Amino acid sequence: MSEAFMTFRVHNESGVIRSGLEQVALDALGEGDVIIRAAWSDINYKDALAVTGEGKVMRRFPLVAGIDVSGVVSASDDARYQPGDAVLVTGCGLGEKHDGGYAEYVRVPGDWVIPLPQGLSLRESMSLGTAGFTAALAMERLEQLGTRPESGPVLVTGASGGVGSIAIDIFSKAGYEVTALTGKPEQVDYLKSLGAEAVLLTSETTMGKHPLEAARWGAAIDSVGGEVLAWLTRTTRPWCNIASIGLTGGWELNTTVMPFILRGVSLIGINSVDTPRDLRLKIWQRLAGELKPRNLDRIVTHEVPLEQIDSAFRDYIDRKMTGRSLVRIQSD
Repeated sequence: MSEAFMTFRVHNESGVIRSGLEQVALDALGEGDVIIRAAWSDINYKDALAVTGEGKVMRRFPLVAGIDVSGVVSASDDARYQPGDAVLVTGCGLGEKHDGGYAEYVRVPGDWVIPLPQGLSLRESMSLGTAGFTAALAMERLEQLGTRPESGPVLVTGASGGVGSIAIDIFSKAGYEVTALTGKPEQVDYLKSLGAEAVLLTSETTMGKHPLEAARWGAAIDSVGGEVLAWLTRTTRPWCNIASIGLTGGWELNTTVMPFILRGVSLIGINSVDTPRDLRLKIWQRLAGELKPRNLDRIVTHEVPLEQIDSAFRDYIDRKMTGRSLVRIQSD
């Protein structure tokens, strides 16, 4: 196709980040053998960091933002995909080193493309997006190390965000007793409506300083990092596991080896960007099946058209966002 189409593109002009709507032609996009007519995308914390320049997410400029997209194949040189196929892409460097999902058309390598699983609409796949994929990948990895409902309560930190909200839903649906940790007292009812049996407020939680504190958690899904993750290492039960998925509270980890050698605690890193394709396909099948959240409509709290996306990022940086934001690109 030779016509220009709408994108949301980011430039770095002598160290100053500038972003906005921009018409581009297909030849301006990164290489790939599958062209997708985009229908939906979403907003993740990483997207907000990239677009505002608050984080060094993007590896080159100019670059179309957006780490997720769903839509319909427009053209393909990859025999696995035919025009009209419904597909999605998350992670894989989209919106970081390769032109991303905030565009009417997206061009990507075929290995990045996931056929839309039966049981999900294009809109639902982006209601999940990287956040849902990360939460489900955390469950998969925790289960591989033996986490089960009988292991004890699962603590979800950063609970009112996208990953936290979906993690509460899917873990409670799978039979786990879920406790939510949040700094937003006004969101207690929301978190309980997703399946949290208890809610801890950060302001009322004493984290202690001893190398080992009272063992409480059968597993944890942590999107905060920093002091909160250090506290989790000290309070997780013997032979139980922590999934580390984010660093909104800091990237340093100040703890000791004692939880690991005296309690056998395992700290698991969750990398949703570079997940092997076979595992990526499995996780999306689970999200379309037994892990499909019961409360997606409640978790999606905002929806914006591509033309108005610029107004949506600041709430993520200021930590005012609850749940998930969808980006409507074209009708699906």
